[in-house]
Amino acid sequence: MSRVDVVMPQMGESIAEGTLSKWLKKVGDEIKRDEPIFEISTDKVDAEIPAPSAGVLAEIKVPEGQTVPVQTVVAVIETEAGARDQGLGAREAPAPIPAPSPKPQAAAPVAATPSPAVQPKVPLAPNPQPLTPPSAESADERLRRRSTPLVRKIAAEHGVDIGAVPGTGHAGRVTRDDLLGFIEAGGTGAQAHGGTAPSRAPAAPVPALPAASGQWDATPWAGDRVEPMSRIRQLTAEHMVFSRRTSAHVTTFYEVDMTRVARLRAANKKGYEERGVKLTYLGFIVKAVADQLRRNPVLNAAVQRNAIIYRGQVNIGIAVALDWGLIVPVIRGADELSLFGIAKAMADLADRARTKRLKPDEIQHGTFTITNPGVFGSYAGTPIINQPQVAILGVGAVEKRPRVMTLEDGVETIVPRMMTMLSISYDHRIVDGADADRFMAALKEELQSFPENGV
Repeated sequence: MSRVDVVMPQMGESIAEGTLSKWLKKVGDEIKRDEPIFEISTDKVDAEIPAPSAGVLAEIKVPEGQTVPVQTVVAVIETEAGARDQGLGAREAPAPIPAPSPKPQAAAPVAATPSPAVQPKVPLAPNPQPLTPPSAESADERLRRRSTPLVRKIAAEHGVDIGAVPGTGHAGRVTRDDLLGFIEAGGTGAQAHGGTAPSRAPAAPVPALPAASGQWDATPWAGDRVEPMSRIRQLTAEHMVFSRRTSAHVTTFYEVDMTRVARLRAANKKGYEERGVKLTYLGFIVKAVADQLRRNPVLNAAVQRNAIIYRGQVNIGIAVALDWGLIVPVIRGADELSLFGIAKAMADLADRARTKRLKPDEIQHGTFTITNPGVFGSYAGTPIINQPQVAILGVGAVEKRPRVMTLEDGVETIVPRMMTMLSISYDHRIVDGADADRFMAALKEELQSFPENGV
């Protein structure tokens, strides 16, 4: 028998640790190669990790809920002789771990009521940089600053230098709880400019949601059921509040007549199905949005402090509802795809999202997001922007509604039409109302006059 180490994988260049959220196998269980054996959580993605080799789970070294650095041995598999050489996670034969399938990541595709909060002291940069030159830092200091993206975002929001915060993580790295405790205890951005970190023990962990939103904790009453938030729900809460505090949200609504699209869809639906693709209303909307984003680049942008980044790519994220939450896979280069190409990409990404086979990079680098609560019957909504993007489109239900129309002889009449309500939430820091309205008016016109040769 041989023993193969199972290690905590690195889920991205900037990820240095992961939380082992759940064991899917127990000691003594037989395991097939590439069979999921545990789940991890990072601030980028939740994923199931496959077994590097077939065998029996002989030892669990890291319990559920514990956060450990990448490459930490979390378990040991006993396998037949020679399997060690095939073990993708074995320390003796290191090779890339098969890409795990992400689970939902909070991406701000749903509406939420804004909460009163303290405004950030400095604008958010998508990738905040250390305030001291990297060449002036020691290796330990560089490791210390290599915190997770979520920690860097919170630090940038509050104007805090991560180097000034006492860290309790691996090699003194600053964790989210360290940073929130530091801020709660009165740490300010002044220490980010040469101040000395206070000589005190690391602050006790602060509940993430009250600290992030500025709200008081609710008190359970008799008969209430108190259930701890899951890791996914905590991240969702943090990202929702963070987006509200970062962007100046404004939402505008446009009613769109989808009757022409409905006719084109009915005429081509069977042909698409014969080619293995489902033709939906959302496919037409994604195609029209991709066309208009190229013509309205400020809606396909991002904010970096006092600069605007106009994205060279049009990558549209589509919110997918799963049993355990939401995930936003991204269609890369959507403006270069035909309607069939978009429909095929949507079906593929949605299917792999539901079967947990998405790769981490397939839920990143979006430049614009579309959420479709209309599939559940919603009339309209005010979605929250998916940071660091500057706009998100909400799609209401497509259904027959009465509409007043003027006939050729000038007579007005009420007729049934296939209608939908589109809403766009945009960041008023760089997107003016005129920009958003021009985009939506052009989007409405394209959908109402969608060309037959475009199907």
